[in-house]
Amino acid sequence: MQIEPTALPEVLVLTPRRFGDARGWFTESWNAARMADAGLDLPWVQDNHSFSAAKGTLRGLHYQSPPRAQDKLVRCTRGAILDVAVDIRTGSPAFGRHVAVELTPGNGRQLLVPKGFLHGFLTLADDTEVQYKCTDLYSPEHDGAVRWDDPALGIDWGTSAPILSDKDASAPLLAGIGQPFRWEAK
Repeated sequence: MQIEPTALPEVLVLTPRRFGDARGWFTESWNAARMADAGLDLPWVQDNHSFSAAKGTLRGLHYQSPPRAQDKLVRCTRGAILDVAVDIRTGSPAFGRHVAVELTPGNGRQLLVPKGFLHGFLTLADDTEVQYKCTDLYSPEHDGAVRWDDPALGIDWGTSAPILSDKDASAPLLAGIGQPFRWEAK
C-alpha cells in the first residue's frame, strides 16, 4: 500500500497495490494488520455505498460531531469524483484549508478523511458509485453540513450549479456551525 500525505498532513491518499493478469486485477482495499504497522489502526464499523446518476452531483460538505465523529476512507468504484476534505478543527494551523483529490476506479486511490474534517465530493461522470468506511455508526443527532460554496473555504469545484440535496442546498456557512472540533497538537 502506498501512503501519501497531502497538503493537510492528517489527510492521506492510500493507493493499494494491484495484482493483475489476463483476467483483470485483485487488490486489498484495507488490511488491518498492514495498516496498523503503518500507524493507521482504525476501528471500521460501517461501510457506505452511494450511487449518483448524473455528472455534477455534489454530496457534502458533511461531518458528524463528537462524541460520534467519524474517520472515513473513501474510494470511487465506478465513474469519477473530486473528493474534498476541509480542516474545521478550531485552533488548527490549517483551519479552513482543504485538499481535493480525484478518485477513479482506474487510479485506485482512496482518501483517508480524519475526524475534524468536512467531507464532500462532486461526481465527474454519470453513474458514479462511491464506497467508504466509517469509524462510527451514523447518528442523525450528530449529523452536520456546511455549504459547498462557502466563500470562506475557497473550494474550486469546477461548477457553479451542482445537483444538490435539499439538505446540502440549505446547509449553513462554516461560521454558523459553532466549534464542534478542537485541534490538539501531537
